Amino acid sequence: MAAHLKKRVYEEFTRVVQIPHEEAPAKKLRLSKPSKSAALHIDLCKAANSTDALQYLLQFARKPVEAESVEGVIRILLEHYYKETDNSVRLKIASLLGLLSKTKGFNPDCVVDDVINTLGNEKSHQVLAQLLDTLLVIGTQLPEGAAVRRRLVEVACKLLSDTYFGVRNKCLQLLGCLGMVDAPLGKDGEGPSSSIGGVRDVPNIISNYFTDQEPRVRTAALKAMLQLHERGMKIHQIIYEQACRLLSDDYEQVRSAAVQMVWVLSQLYPESIVPIPSSNEEIRLVDDAFGKISHMISDGSWMVRVQAAKTLGSMLQVSPHFLEQTLDKKLMSDLRRKRTAHERAKELFASGEFSSGRKWADDAPKERLNSNTVNLIASGACGAFVHGLEDEMFEVRIAAVEALCQLARSSPSFAEKCLDFLVDMFNDEIEEVRLQSIHVLREISTHITLREDQLDTVLAVLEDSSRDIREALHELLCYTNVSTKECIQLALLDLLKNLNKYPTDRNSVWKCLKFLGSRHPTLVLPLVPELLSTHPYFDTPEPDMDDPAYIAVLVLVFNAAKSCPTMPALFSDHTFRHYAYLRDSLSHLVPPLRLLGRKQVYSLDSLDSGCGSGSVESAKLFLQQSLNRVSTIQNLETPGAPDLLNFTIRDLQRLGELQTELAGAADFCATYLRCQLLLMKALQDKLWNMAVPLCLKQNVTATAAAQQILEETYKLEFLYSGLESRQVATVHHVRLQAKALQLVLTARSRPGMDLLISSCEKFLQEIECFQRMFLTQLPHLQDSFVDKLLELMPRLSSCKPVELVKILQTTLRQSGLLQLRLPEQIHRATATIIEPTGESDNPLRFTSGLVVALDIDATLEHVQDPQDKVKVQRVLKASAKM
Repeated sequence: MAAHLKKRVYEEFTRVVQIPHEEAPAKKLRLSKPSKSAALHIDLCKAANSTDALQYLLQFARKPVEAESVEGVIRILLEHYYKETDNSVRLKIASLLGLLSKTKGFNPDCVVDDVINTLGNEKSHQVLAQLLDTLLVIGTQLPEGAAVRRRLVEVACKLLSDTYFGVRNKCLQLLGCLGMVDAPLGKDGEGPSSSIGGVRDVPNIISNYFTDQEPRVRTAALKAMLQLHERGMKIHQIIYEQACRLLSDDYEQVRSAAVQMVWVLSQLYPESIVPIPSSNEEIRLVDDAFGKISHMISDGSWMVRVQAAKTLGSMLQVSPHFLEQTLDKKLMSDLRRKRTAHERAKELFASGEFSSGRKWADDAPKERLNSNTVNLIASGACGAFVHGLEDEMFEVRIAAVEALCQLARSSPSFAEKCLDFLVDMFNDEIEEVRLQSIHVLREISTHITLREDQLDTVLAVLEDSSRDIREALHELLCYTNVSTKECIQLALLDLLKNLNKYPTDRNSVWKCLKFLGSRHPTLVLPLVPELLSTHPYFDTPEPDMDDPAYIAVLVLVFNAAKSCPTMPALFSDHTFRHYAYLRDSLSHLVPPLRLLGRKQVYSLDSLDSGCGSGSVESAKLFLQQSLNRVSTIQNLETPGAPDLLNFTIRDLQRLGELQTELAGAADFCATYLRCQLLLMKALQDKLWNMAVPLCLKQNVTATAAAQQILEETYKLEFLYSGLESRQVATVHHVRLQAKALQLVLTARSRPGMDLLISSCEKFLQEIECFQRMFLTQLPHLQDSFVDKLLELMPRLSSCKPVELVKILQTTLRQSGLLQLRLPEQIHRATATIIEPTGESDNPLRFTSGLVVALDIDATLEHVQDPQDKVKVQRVLKASAKM
């Protein structure tokens, strides 16, 4: 009882003395990310030994660092660097300094002095090399000509005397990347001195290390000099002799870099004259360099041989006789300059004595010359390309083939001489080499004419099992000239054998014969009676038009007849009928012909003759007039508008069939008008003036129409190439109309405010997205559906969903037909699967769970990046069980 009373008195007391509570002011909180430098400092301080510190550094290297934290982290790393005695930890810190210097948004100027100061006290060569690499990373991020760059060059020059090759390598890399490219040359251009006007002469310093005892340093010196050249410095000719001596270096990488250096000098000073060793002769530098690099085709390393072959292909200024010598293994007069008879007689007269015949061999040469020492061109250069084409490594053979191609394109005479060698490469054991040889011969086909023996070797490749090789050879024959009618007959017979053995090559063979006939009409003419099996007195049986081989012969003959007006006189009656049939079914293979004396062909010829440039212009005019005619439709409910759109769509489809040049534009316009027609039918009065339960069928039809319009607009946007921004905006405008129609139909047929609210919000976002994407095209969309919506945008954003739907319905029915601008150049992407046809008598059998290869022959037109964007869809057809 006493406890209860005490509790009650306490409650009364607190009620009396309670002070009104005042709200405490809100505390301001500042959110900050944990400091990377502090965390790293804590981790390094916790490390008990060097192994733990190295583990913490490895873990830190995997984490990203913000630009504002980089400087603090670098300070912590440098502080720990000075304390650390283990070389591996200091090496990792030096590596992290370079990695952090690459951080985007961080200026590495503030840490250059600290990194340079660490070089003075460092005793480990590996750590020293890593610090130089960090300075290289920092220096490459500085602007050209900065004072810090010059300071880094001075540091590199001082450390070049280090005994460790890694330090010298990094110093040379730093000189090549940061050295001044506009430093003056030495006096009279005779060569650079070590220092001019207080600026280090970097090329001279680098060239001193061409003879370093360490091969990796020699390689680094050559690469540093090449780096200077790439940065814009003109390398002096004085180092040419040094670079040539390095071609015989024992180290593979040195020889490879020396090949590149000799090539650079040959391009800089092609007409300079250099002496021939052990001779009084002189030669152009580019010819001398060509001979020395040709000699490297016989190098012991296949990588050097590949580079030498590739380099030869870019030396287009070499003299023709040096170029032709690479195709002949024989030494022509030991490649010595021949003296004229006048010079020999003059020398004999100056000697004062003539042969008396009394002494044995008194007229023998007074000097005994070694052909290996008096050559104008190294003996290895003789037949260099022959050696390259016969190399054991297929990479070298491919490089030699490509080099031949580059040189042959600039020299027709050389192209004729290397033809036999390229044709021989068609028999190579490696498919890649054969394919590259075919491509090369295709590129130089304008300079060559194949003989019958060469063509026989070329056509033997048609037996190859690789489809890529056969199609490449078909393309080669399209652009190759042959010399005799026997060559045409031989090519036709082998192509027909190819067609019989590989029926899937049908289209490629037909295309090949089309070009073969158009390029050789005079050679095909004497073969026409034999090819068509005609007789001057007797009628011959009519061949089967379903025979692909007969069609191939007709394609050859008809394309030759286009340039040979006397050829049609040799045709029989059924040949003219077959021409009419093929002209309709294979118009891309059979050209229009003027076949006199045949009424049936006169009509075809008049039609074909109209398909010229004038016909294309008139077709464009008709297309524009069709678009102008439908633009007179004021709104989508104009009487007679559906009929006008139907007729226009029909005309445009027919125009695309007749004029292949305008097929893409006509199809695009027809699809756009079809979308407008679907929209027009969906907005009929009957649907909108009745209650929803009374017009369920019409509502379903309108929903399907809206979905179809959306699908068609995506096709318009992505299936056609060459669209301009204005046409893309027009397509998106139609898509927006279809989405508005879907929203109205959703509000009429589906109850529930949640779905309607989300649909309205999504549609408003679509309008804003349209405005952002096509802001520059809005002036061309005046009085359109989207223009009216943008005017009502403030009201639409604040009104209720039901009111928004009513506004959309009214605006949609009152909107006019947006005129489509005629595209200038537009093509539709198409894909036609030729094989497999789906009706094969030999079905593919495979084990469940395993894959099976399926060869697909398809024709892709106007498809960009087909390797990445084309996919094959499998369609399974259900088979009815008996």
